[in-house]
Amino acid sequence: MATSGRQLGISHDTLFAGLLAKPFDTFRADYPDIQLEVVISNQVQSSSKREADIAIRPTDNPPETLVGRKVGLIRQSVYGQRQHWQNERLPLHTLTGHPWIGPDNHMGNRALETWMARNGLDEFCRYRVDSMLGMQTAVRSGAAVAVLPDYLGEADPELCRLTDSIGELDIPLWILTHPDLKRVRRIREFTQVIGEYLRGGLTTR
Repeated sequence: MATSGRQLGISHDTLFAGLLAKPFDTFRADYPDIQLEVVISNQVQSSSKREADIAIRPTDNPPETLVGRKVGLIRQSVYGQRQHWQNERLPLHTLTGHPWIGPDNHMGNRALETWMARNGLDEFCRYRVDSMLGMQTAVRSGAAVAVLPDYLGEADPELCRLTDSIGELDIPLWILTHPDLKRVRRIREFTQVIGEYLRGGLTTR
């Protein structure tokens, strides 16, 4: 889906569908001559293969075939249903015996799987989901808790944050493009505008 002229092909992770809708609308209003074509995909290679002009990806290790900038840090905390937990902040160890929702093997979130195992939470995880958005939906339905990105959990009125952010689960967020495109004006404009928005949008209380 690599584009030319005044078109701009964007690939981003499924996690950011809600977060990016508003800044994309703002960008289109400010730059009406640039047409955005968006593909939602979890494959960072879409830009390295020139299938998209820009990729927005959470990753600790961006592909060497791409260049870009780190625009923020995705922080994560434990969240629960607001009605059940009543906005109560708790030390992590007090949540050990409660039901947990975790990622399944298809989700590929090794960092979260390792963290849950290291903290003895696997034995209390009776429900596993293949996406972070699925975990968010599951947490709304009862007493179980789960680790979610703060920008998702804080924006959900049905959820409340139960712990401080978990530093070892921080994930850098990158805007990436192919080296041949880094000086293209529409790439630079998009990176600056969306990058500034994401830096603010990922800030949590």
